[in-house]
Amino acid sequence: ATPWLDPSLSEVVPSRSSSSGSPQLLDLPEVALFPDSPMFAEHVNLKWVRFNGSLPNGAVGIFNGYTERTDYVCKVNCEAGFYSATKGDLCFYPYADREYASAKFEMLVNVDHFEFLEWVEDSYGAAPQFSVRTCPDVDIFVGKNKYGLGKVVTQHKAFFLPWEGDEYWYKSYQVLAINRERYSQHISHVEYGIDEMELFHHAPEALQLARVTNLECSTVTKMVRLEKTTTLEKHWDIGRETRNGSVSAGEESRFKRSAKCVVQHATSSPKEADFHYLVSGLQVLVPPNHSCAVRMEGRKMTADIPFKGRLSRTNHNGDTHWTSITGTYDGVNVGEINAVVERCQPVTDALPCAPEY
Repeated sequence: ATPWLDPSLSEVVPSRSSSSGSPQLLDLPEVALFPDSPMFAEHVNLKWVRFNGSLPNGAVGIFNGYTERTDYVCKVNCEAGFYSATKGDLCFYPYADREYASAKFEMLVNVDHFEFLEWVEDSYGAAPQFSVRTCPDVDIFVGKNKYGLGKVVTQHKAFFLPWEGDEYWYKSYQVLAINRERYSQHISHVEYGIDEMELFHHAPEALQLARVTNLECSTVTKMVRLEKTTTLEKHWDIGRETRNGSVSAGEESRFKRSAKCVVQHATSSPKEADFHYLVSGLQVLVPPNHSCAVRMEGRKMTADIPFKGRLSRTNHNGDTHWTSITGTYDGVNVGEINAVVERCQPVTDALPCAPEY
């Protein structure tokens, strides 16, 4: 059953008179939280950050037309409310029929305003799938109505507004949510820390094999030609999950031994490039009734290179947001190509040659 709510506090049009009541200062008992942790793995720029006396860059807020001021999303433990510089360094939040204020609180920050956020209409405690929660596994969400910011509580099937000492509740509201519609991502302005590169050499492996068999009764000379196409695998780990395809990164520059190498534009995903290897003009002497094998051998090399750059994200409307990132470039290529002639082996069941006199 839905918990009882005071009907006298329902659907109230708040008074803008300064003679209204004042909130009480109340610091709720702290619960176990994960400070500065992302709420969604791929949306690492959106996080709750402890207030340190100044408005953090990227703080999520609204212009409150009813009060004619800018309010920002804050929370005390799992109770969402609002912060306004005009009302002091306090978070005002609704709780148990009252409005309270606390100097110990966290603010919702969207670093570089990178994540796509939207306000979605809803009612009776419902919230879209990717609504912004105040705490993991708690059904309390950031909400607002035309009077200001507050919280949506699924259990109570309502939105709660803190107002001059009281907690008003409403059945219709808007919920803050992450817009998860299709987007593309692109890395640019990449700087590689070449001096921090880690290079790994793998054991040689056979890329191509040719076998020459001589069933004649005299030694023959055979020309061997070996060809192989290999793929250079490239991947940029940007420290966050990707969706709807991969992050795009563009034509990388050739790595040189220097402190940094800069790529102004990068385009495409775990990207691949083909390399063609050719061994020709190799002469193999094959004795009578013998078979000789020739193999092309290559050694894979893996390079792990840290980088920093700029990540852009463009949604289906063509809106683009930017942020700075750090990550690791992983490249796998084949080098040190060798042609190896193995020891020739007799052909079993071959017709014997006539003895020479």
